[in-house]
Amino acid sequence: MKTFDRGTGVPVVVIPGIQGRWEWMRPALDALARNYRTVSYSLCGDLGSGARMDASIGFDSFLRQLDGVLDRAAIDRAILCGVSFGGVIAVRYAAERPARVSRLILVSAPGPHWKPSPRQARYTDNPWMSVPAFCVTALDRLGPELRSSLPGWRSRASFTSRYLASALLAPMMPHLMSARVRLQQRLDLERDCGRIDVPTLVVTGEAPLDRVVPVESTREYLGLIRGARYAMMDGTGHLGMLTAPDRFVRMLSDFIDARDS
Repeated sequence: MKTFDRGTGVPVVVIPGIQGRWEWMRPALDALARNYRTVSYSLCGDLGSGARMDASIGFDSFLRQLDGVLDRAAIDRAILCGVSFGGVIAVRYAAERPARVSRLILVSAPGPHWKPSPRQARYTDNPWMSVPAFCVTALDRLGPELRSSLPGWRSRASFTSRYLASALLAPMMPHLMSARVRLQQRLDLERDCGRIDVPTLVVTGEAPLDRVVPVESTREYLGLIRGARYAMMDGTGHLGMLTAPDRFVRMLSDFIDARDS
């Protein structure tokens, strides 16, 4: 099982998004590890995860996997930071395992009433056949955000090359992404939110720039999790933790280090 485990201090476990690989988040993980013990891993089913999906328990396979991640790292209680789909896992885990979660951070996570857009539904229905279209439409999804968050063409070219390298070295598995979306649709996340009683931070980019998960969907958590607070990374969309990792960590640090959240 290949994981990311670096740094010292307060443990922060970062749960990856729908593509399932921690390697895609490397810039943010490296930045976090300068201040905290930062742990991340690949979602069960993916190459290098060391864990399988169990059809008998469905979505809760992700909870069982996270139990193992914490146990192997000898962490009794941690801050959970769920990114996009990883935020859904974090919400469910915080509801089911409250003793193991000290704080909760949800980054551009789809809300309890999120449904795939028509385009996303087509990808979900035909995951492997949709790969060419998924790649071609990436410019439409991410282009405006990159132009906003990375103003120079050199910085955009450098970021794009690193992002593509991550995608090649830690490839996503379309059929697993499709299965994760389907499992998510069966959850009662609103009920889970009502069971969460830890300090919670909800983070998004700007609404016009996040073309993956609508900001209003992520903001649903503010009305469902008791005392949840909100922070927006202006000038970014869905990739703010990657395009501006140092700013992302400063925003999280204000919440993590607060004495009373």
